[in-house]
Amino acid sequence: MSEHWPSDLPVARVRVARPTDRLGEVVAFYRDGVGLPFIERFEGAGYTGVLLGLPGTDYHLEFTQHVDGSPCPAPSRDNLLVLYMHDRTAMDRVVERLAGMGYGSVSPENPYWSPDRSVTVEDPDGWRVVLMQIKQPTN
Repeated sequence: MSEHWPSDLPVARVRVARPTDRLGEVVAFYRDGVGLPFIERFEGAGYTGVLLGLPGTDYHLEFTQHVDGSPCPAPSRDNLLVLYMHDRTAMDRVVERLAGMGYGSVSPENPYWSPDRSVTVEDPDGWRVVLMQIKQPTN
């Protein structure tokens, strides 16, 4: 597997964006619960938005809310944001933080995301995040 984008698809940055009617709650979930750092807040054309991301990379989550409403119900229990983590202790700390905020784990739709190596949590809009433990590569 290559660590670079194909030469005919020279992508410089990836952003996944979705609307919400619960911008404050969703940002708190991903920033304070999951631990994604705040990048930027913006307003314009009736929208308020927040970018969260991963340090040192060009991958962002964008959440927006429109003044006239921005409903975005979760499409299914199998639409997932999966965050792979090497450190089980760190993963457990995220799970504890989310539980302390009132977001406990839920059963995964797909048994591949087994509870012995991952935890699935729903955000305030019902979208699911999987924290997945992966093994460190051995040298």
